[in-house]
Amino acid sequence: MSLAFDEYGRPFIIVEEQESKSRLKGIDALKANIAAGLSIARTLRTSLGPRGMDKMLQSPDGDITVTNDGATILEQMDVEHQVAKLMVSLSKSQDDEIGDGTTGVVVLAGALLEEASKLLDRGVHPTRIAEGFEAACEVCMPRLEAIADTVDTAANGHEELVQTAMTTLNSKIVHRMKRELAEMCVEAVLAVADLERRDVNLDLIKLDGKAGGKLEETKLVQGIVIDKDFSHPQMPKRVEDAKICILTCPFEPPKPKTKHKLDIDSVQQYQEMQEAEAAYFRDMVAAVKDSGANLVICQWGFDDEANHLLLKSQLPAVRWVGGVELELIALATGGRIIPRFSEISAAKLGSAGVVRELSFGTTHEHVIVLEGCAASKAVTIYVRGGNSMVVEEAKRSIHDALCVVRNLIRDSRIVYGGGASEIACSLAVAGAAEAVSGVTQYAMRGFADALDSVAMALAENAGLQPIDTVTAVKAAQVASASPQLGIDCLGAGTNDMKVQNVREALASKQQQLLHATQMVRMLLKIDDVISRDEDP
Repeated sequence: MSLAFDEYGRPFIIVEEQESKSRLKGIDALKANIAAGLSIARTLRTSLGPRGMDKMLQSPDGDITVTNDGATILEQMDVEHQVAKLMVSLSKSQDDEIGDGTTGVVVLAGALLEEASKLLDRGVHPTRIAEGFEAACEVCMPRLEAIADTVDTAANGHEELVQTAMTTLNSKIVHRMKRELAEMCVEAVLAVADLERRDVNLDLIKLDGKAGGKLEETKLVQGIVIDKDFSHPQMPKRVEDAKICILTCPFEPPKPKTKHKLDIDSVQQYQEMQEAEAAYFRDMVAAVKDSGANLVICQWGFDDEANHLLLKSQLPAVRWVGGVELELIALATGGRIIPRFSEISAAKLGSAGVVRELSFGTTHEHVIVLEGCAASKAVTIYVRGGNSMVVEEAKRSIHDALCVVRNLIRDSRIVYGGGASEIACSLAVAGAAEAVSGVTQYAMRGFADALDSVAMALAENAGLQPIDTVTAVKAAQVASASPQLGIDCLGAGTNDMKVQNVREALASKQQQLLHATQMVRMLLKIDDVISRDEDP
């Protein structure tokens, strides 16, 4: 539409004609939607599994990201098509709810769309295809629960949790340190978990990092790490038995909210003003000191006069600390965030065993570490790496492992990876399709073939012959009734995923199937797509 004016200057709107819009209806719209979804799925297909390839993405401002995390790849891709954006939201919903399986859910949705396209070419109505896919999904859910094993999350030093976290890290850039990082993730989750309610608040686990050093220097800190240093170089670098005053008010005199003007016409007036300002600072420092605090953490900055008085009063201080970090510090130390100097009291102070400053490398970059916190429910995994790309990818990998451990705390059932669960569900759906008459049978068989496509992608990325490998594993599962047989992606010499300790959380696999099926059902219901040639 466009805006025009008549001879009297009155505006009116000209609505564009339908000929200026592109419109797809019926089977053409379905085919276009499927093609857009498949283009996204094929991009991620090569990143599936432990032998999947990484993707290099360049942002408009030149920043480089190297990752094989499905949610990150789709988030940073410049996607224009509406259906392609729906596939991006599919991966994001899996990441928000489960935290793992973001690549697998898109690959499965793409395989389902490919099978739907074949059925459409054979004249099957989209509604019947969607109904058949939903019926097949209902067969998969009880089958997954039947083949799931319940693990003892507390046995052998939480070994079952560590093994499942290692499976997640197998496909990441940090796989050479998967054992050490998995143990860190398990320890971090257990430190903040409410085992009685079987719940974990991941907001209490802070992921931080700094480029430089080796990945082996990554460590778990039972407390908070702040990427700051003490405000004055002569302040002590270590504070024992810290009493922390957490401030959101700046160390500066109050400023009138109205416009004002001050004329100074003598040296005496200037000195009086300077003395008044110093008195404000002395009162502020005295208020903190009298409360019994021996460390100040402030959200805002303060000038040299305040910094000098803090040093002179032997009161170490940290300035420009972010709001999120302040909240974590308050949670960990049991302190209260104080908005005004007049409200400072001993009851509102937090406490920590040790607060110390650490320096790294030849550039002597500093961080503040708070350890031995009084109400410590917050922990930090501090990641090191050779450059920022390694650090960021390591943080993404650790986040996935943390989510997997969190899921096992909530529901301690697992299925075996390597495509074993997909093949077991494919066999179950194919068997159930034999008892169904009509067109629904073809849709259910298509769903089974789509599950096989996921296992084929794993085999293909591992450099194996996809059809031969998947066929042999399916035959072995039928012959031995062993649903833990999968694709030997790592070349361990056995297809028994239980022996290889390749485990996935049951909740993750169930959500993948549900999300992918619901997305494909929604796309099959869209038969009219209208898009403007240009924005109004």
